Amino acid sequence: MDNTHEIMIASGLQKSFGKGQVKNHVLRGLDLRVRQGEFLAVMGPSGCGKSTLLHVLGLMTPPDDGTIEILGQPVTREKQRAKLRREDIGFVFQRFNLLSVLTGRENVRISLKVRGLLDKFGCGVDDLFEQMSVSHVAGRKPGQMSIGEQQRVAVVRAMAHKPRIILADEPTGNLDSETGQSLLELFRRINKNESQTIVMITHSKEAAEFADRTVYMKDGRVE
Repeated sequence: MDNTHEIMIASGLQKSFGKGQVKNHVLRGLDLRVRQGEFLAVMGPSGCGKSTLLHVLGLMTPPDDGTIEILGQPVTREKQRAKLRREDIGFVFQRFNLLSVLTGRENVRISLKVRGLLDKFGCGVDDLFEQMSVSHVAGRKPGQMSIGEQQRVAVVRAMAHKPRIILADEPTGNLDSETGQSLLELFRRINKNESQTIVMITHSKEAAEFADRTVYMKDGRVE
């Protein structure tokens, strides 16, 4: 099969938690291919392994077995994993994970600083806030923002280092329907205009309709 247009390939992924008789097999030989520039939705019942899959694909959790290729290269070394996490992958979490003591702008800039990319991308932060229609909250702390504003700031943070891949875990889970739709339209615009690949975990069929393709998980595998 021609892999030239596939930005991420997972083969035979296995992941378990716990030990002995209480061991929970979450991923069971999962295979997944994601094309460059694709907006992919991953659906499935609770407990089927969706969030674990996203953490494994995002190189935050190593698989027990199986292989991952990103940008055409097998990911085998921790130094390589760290570089990909730092430079090529952005995360959007359901709980936002914004630091409550910092303003929106400071949350984004500290993320760039931790990645060692503040000098390279720091000058574009305010432009991103404007692009995401949250310039008015850049100087506010999360407690002074609405839930939708916090989520958009989290998207700014995920995009600030211009990653090739954005991984989103139930990004509309804490949003009302109108705010959720606005966020999904934003994702689709990012995907089309910036050619950024998006992999989104969701329970919502309505959310999945914004994606180019939907795959379904059951019992730790893609059906």
